[in-house]
Order: sequence, then structure tokens, then C-alpha cells
Amino acid sequence: MEKKSIYGLTKGTGLEKLIEAAAMGEAMGVMNHYSLALMAEEQGLPKELAERLRELADQESEHAGYYATLNAKYPSDVFQMMENMQKGELGAGKFLQPLADKVRELGRDDVAEQIEEYIRQEVHHGEVLGELLAKYKQ
Repeated sequence: MEKKSIYGLTKGTGLEKLIEAAAMGEAMGVMNHYSLALMAEEQGLPKELAERLRELADQESEHAGYYATLNAKYPSDVFQMMENMQKGELGAGKFLQPLADKVRELGRDDVAEQIEEYIRQEVHHGEVLGELLAKYKQ
């Protein structure tokens, strides 16, 4: 049995606004659950609590992507989208380093260092996207 595409299934229908609200709710859930996990760690709560909250956040992110696909929120050209994302990922330092610098001025080197770690991760995301593009784009 052929799998039917879900891309754009609800776009332009009476469900589009409900699906958009669901996607945004799930995206908020990602932020909420990850934030709760960080706060639980900072407060010395049991490790399992933070781990389980991260699991919930991961699931919420998948839900948000599913709903976004139903509404065709993003263009369907996977490789074009990857190329666009790659540019942003590789250039993350341009936008995030000034933020890290400002946080450092507040006397929070630890927070600035975490943001700088995120910059390195974002650049790595860009590199991975580049590898995937080189391997799979025809």
C-alpha cells in the first residue's frame, strides 16, 4: 500500500488555523519542557525528572513538525530548505556572539560560555547539513 503524503493536507481548509495553533502550542511545549528540565537540574531535583522532561520536549518537537507539515508551513523542497538552514547554522556566531558578549558584561561568564557552546553546536549543525547535502542531493 502506497503511503500518502501529509504535506499540505490541511492548508487552505477549515482546519488550517486549528493545526497552526496546535503547531505553535507544541513549539511552546518544547520550550517549556526544556526550561523545566534545566530548572530541575539547577534546583538539584532528581536526575530522572530532568531526563523525562527532555523526553517530553523531544516528543513535542516532533508533534510541532508534524503539524507544520500538515499545513505546508515550509516549502517542500527538502534540499533547498536544508541549504537555507545551513547558511543560518554556519552563521550563528554572527548573531549569537554579540549576545554572549553582552551576557559576559553582566558578569555571567558561565552563561556566555554556554551560549558560545551553542554557537559551536549550531556551526556543527551547518556542517552536518553540508555533509548530508553532498551525500544525498542529486
